[in-house]
Amino acid sequence: MANEVSYLGTGRRKNSVARIIMRPGTGKITVNGRDFEEYIPSAATRLDVFQPLELTENQKTFDIQVTVHGGGISGQAGAIRLGITRALLEVNDDYRKPLKAAGLVTRDPRATERKKYGLRKARRAPQFSKR
Repeated sequence: MANEVSYLGTGRRKNSVARIIMRPGTGKITVNGRDFEEYIPSAATRLDVFQPLELTENQKTFDIQVTVHGGGISGQAGAIRLGITRALLEVNDDYRKPLKAAGLVTRDPRATERKKYGLRKARRAPQFSKR
């Protein structure tokens, strides 16, 4: 057990940070100590997370342990996806070509724009009243 192989990956998206530990196994995914299906209820979001594993045909090859915090479910799913991608690149660098072609290797730089003074949100002005 002490010399067991594990692959690490860190993913970020919006305000979420995910730490991934991948070990050879049966394909079980645990997020913050909970089952993956329980943690991310949306099927579409789950498919998004599985994308790097499906592209490299590793759905049932690794057990994945995830620690994620910050942001909402969508941002956390994106962070997990990037973390899994980076861990897979650690496993085998030949995976880079299909993952890069699918746009999974690049971190999504979009984040919330800051609120400006005099406005209600980043760009939303207060309601105009003629009288």
